[in-house]
Amino acid sequence: MRSFYHFMMKFRGMNKHAEERQLADWMFRDHDFPKHSKSYDEISRYLEWNMPFTGALQVFDQMWEAYVVEEVE
Repeated sequence: MRSFYHFMMKFRGMNKHAEERQLADWMFRDHDFPKHSKSYDEISRYLEWNMPFTGALQVFDQMWEAYVVEEVE
């Protein structure tokens, strides 16, 4: 199972999915982001303390659901 960070990297630089791209680009630039984590709680806590933009937690929750579906299959 890939880390959430690696799952999100496919959204970097895309013209569509603006919020997903914004989160992925921020994760890429943030050197302290837990890049190897597969833990919802760890990443959620990190985002709560380091909120990159308004609505980031909602985008994270949506993308986490997609991550779980894609990585479990």
